Amino acid sequence: MDAMIDATDSQMATLADLLESLAAADATVNAMMAARDGLLAFAGRVAIDIAKQGDHSADGDMTMRVVAAEIGQRLRVSDRTIERRIAQASWLVDGFPTVWAAQGAGRITAAHAHVIVEAGAPLTDDALREAYVAAVLPLAEAESPNRLRPLARRIAERFHELPIDERHRTARSRRRVWVRDQDDAMADLTLHGPAVLVHAMMDRLSQMAHEIRTANLRATKEARAADPEFAPDTRSVDEIRADLLADLVLTGAPAGHDSADALLGEIRARIEVTVPVTTLMAQDLRADAGSSDARSGEPTDRSLSGPAARARSLSERSETKRPSPGAFPPALLDGVVPIDSRTARLLAGTATGWDRVLTHPVTGTVLATDRYRPPEQLRRHLRARDQRCRFPTCGLPARKCDLDHNDAASTGGATSEGNLSAFCRRHHTLKHASPWNVRHTADGLIEWTSPTGRTYVDTPPTPNTVVFTPETADPFDSAESFVDSVRAPF
Repeated sequence: MDAMIDATDSQMATLADLLESLAAADATVNAMMAARDGLLAFAGRVAIDIAKQGDHSADGDMTMRVVAAEIGQRLRVSDRTIERRIAQASWLVDGFPTVWAAQGAGRITAAHAHVIVEAGAPLTDDALREAYVAAVLPLAEAESPNRLRPLARRIAERFHELPIDERHRTARSRRRVWVRDQDDAMADLTLHGPAVLVHAMMDRLSQMAHEIRTANLRATKEARAADPEFAPDTRSVDEIRADLLADLVLTGAPAGHDSADALLGEIRARIEVTVPVTTLMAQDLRADAGSSDARSGEPTDRSLSGPAARARSLSERSETKRPSPGAFPPALLDGVVPIDSRTARLLAGTATGWDRVLTHPVTGTVLATDRYRPPEQLRRHLRARDQRCRFPTCGLPARKCDLDHNDAASTGGATSEGNLSAFCRRHHTLKHASPWNVRHTADGLIEWTSPTGRTYVDTPPTPNTVVFTPETADPFDSAESFVDSVRAPF
């Protein structure tokens, strides 16, 4: 009751003014977001109008890609993101004009508009959709978005043209699984499927996790009575649940889908990891640096103090030269996601084969790739160089891309490093079926020219490797001299 009892009248007046200013700023921000949606929707209409002027296949899909790519490069955003934003903005502006106007007037926020549109998306009849908006909009002006969501879904259910059974049959065809990368070498695996099955899977994982957790606690209590140094399994229920799911997916056989000869059960997960050799050797290097002191046999002179002691300490540290924790680049999954070095070493120890990528020790440029049994050496070299799709802002890994001739082979273009680049299927098609032009320049650069004449240059990402600062002239004047100077660690 006395939290604000000491506040002065001036402070309370300032707080009241602050509240009004924040409300005005928030209304302005949401109005500007509505204006941006209007511009994006207009861009979509321009693309459709251009497509209607000629005989364009796929209902103008390629024209929309061209426009999205142009906007994306100007805003430094992926064209996929822009195309998705155009679709969302068009649906809001054309399908829910009353909601769009309410957001533009500052009566609701963009979050409220998103909730209303999401709940009303299945309503295809214009009249029913307007009736739904008329019922839900007053609530949006009074409730927060999280409290509005269940109310909007409940109201939308009243206006659905199809019963839930029929809608569910259609929705089941959109079930899928996807991955989203996160920080600290972690990622999310998301399943979108029938609610009954998803909740049943979660319940079974929870039951097994609680059973394991209870057994661990019991075993720990019994073991500690006999052995005080016993190391218990301290995993939480959440950790055990995640480990169980990984165990079931990676090692279990799909009993409900396997073929008569159990071929699916033989499929193993496949990933692509790039890791500098020094990272694989980091543990040994640190161990060697730490053991050098033990092997020196020099007694520590504890009688030294002051400047002499500090000089002795600096001298010993300079001789030992222990590698710092950040001295070795992390391993990368698909050339993008950092993973911990322990996992990288475990994978390296069990891998049946590795592609070796030799890089320049100063610039990091890919010099060559090889393997004891090399399959398609040029493809490996290009994947190592490009690492991802070479359209600016696209990050699809190179192993999922097409290798495309910049100068078509049919017109004499060479099948060589200087004439090949990795393009995902989307941007491969954009290159050949739209006014976007591509030119391969020196040092692996790709120059894209948009339909409006703007130029965007894509530079290959820096390889995941170690580089050194040269103290003298470059000792490696060619790829051959560098390859001859190193020895493969595998």
